[in-house]
Amino acid sequence: MSFCLLKKTIDEGDTVVIYLTPRQMYRVKVDRDEVFQTRLGALRLEELIGKPYGSRIQCSKGHVLVLDMTPEIWTLLLPHRTQILYGPDISMILMNLQLRSGSLVIEAGTGSGSLSHSIARTIAPNGKLFTFDFHEKRVEIAKKEFREHGIDSIVNVQQRDVCTEGFQFLEPLKFDAVFLDLPNPWEAIESAQRVLKSGGKICCFSPCIEQVQRSCQTLAKLNFLDIETIECVLRPYEIRKASYEKLKFCDNLFERSDSVNDELFPKILDHSDDQDQCSVNEDFEHIDDNGINGTNKRLRTMDEKDIDKDLNQKSEKDDKTIKENRLINYWVTYMNTEVTGHSGFLTFATNFIF
Repeated sequence: MSFCLLKKTIDEGDTVVIYLTPRQMYRVKVDRDEVFQTRLGALRLEELIGKPYGSRIQCSKGHVLVLDMTPEIWTLLLPHRTQILYGPDISMILMNLQLRSGSLVIEAGTGSGSLSHSIARTIAPNGKLFTFDFHEKRVEIAKKEFREHGIDSIVNVQQRDVCTEGFQFLEPLKFDAVFLDLPNPWEAIESAQRVLKSGGKICCFSPCIEQVQRSCQTLAKLNFLDIETIECVLRPYEIRKASYEKLKFCDNLFERSDSVNDELFPKILDHSDDQDQCSVNEDFEHIDDNGINGTNKRLRTMDEKDIDKDLNQKSEKDDKTIKENRLINYWVTYMNTEVTGHSGFLTFATNFIF
């Protein structure tokens, strides 16, 4: 298998993705003698060999999908040996370092190999990545993974403390980009500049702003240009369906509203127009004025029993219709007030040789 190319069929020894849901994915190495247990039942890995990637495999309680592994999914499922970089930071690094097929790249701080896989796919098939880590055990595990994932021809991993030993042994090669994921990146910047092309890019990843300050001071001292620091903060939005009541503006106090029946409203107007003003005033004198406004006084001049009887007969049927007519459904986005944790700062700069 190769992380740089998508395969069509599953072979023994491939590392595949067992997909149940977006939050339930598992990396599995295909071995014909093994059985993988899921919440949907047992999955015999022998049954996967020869099937096309993307196949739906039936288990006792449902089905699962078998997908080809990609650098993005590997970042989510890899075994952690160190803290790793995730999608937002990785995509920003690949873009700002201007990596492409055929690029020569240095990575200091291999770690768990999350970024290494993405760089390898980007620069394949003719590019080369030299990645370094001071920890011997991590280097051995990384070599094995790169070989199993089919990218060992692109990625060269070595044990080396670049802060003290530098990159001089790589000369006379000139590199397109250098990435430093180190506790003290400023100690390796001068050595990295010697192997960078004119116009080559450098990136320093640092979790603390004090590290960023010292790196920027060193970059400026060595005449790097276009120095900038970026923090990638992920703020997810949730899409929901919401209902809102229609707004109705009314300038006329006596304008018809949904709460008054259409058949009753003309009677009210007719009554007010036909009655002599004096008789209307006499009717009002028999009504206690306990803060009732003029509109309600005019309604009370009708026979209350008739009004209540008519309203009660139709209220149950009309209330539901009125409520539905007043509501409008929208798809709206809600911003998550909790921003995911800070990962680190990315400092970019360009090396110009005059």
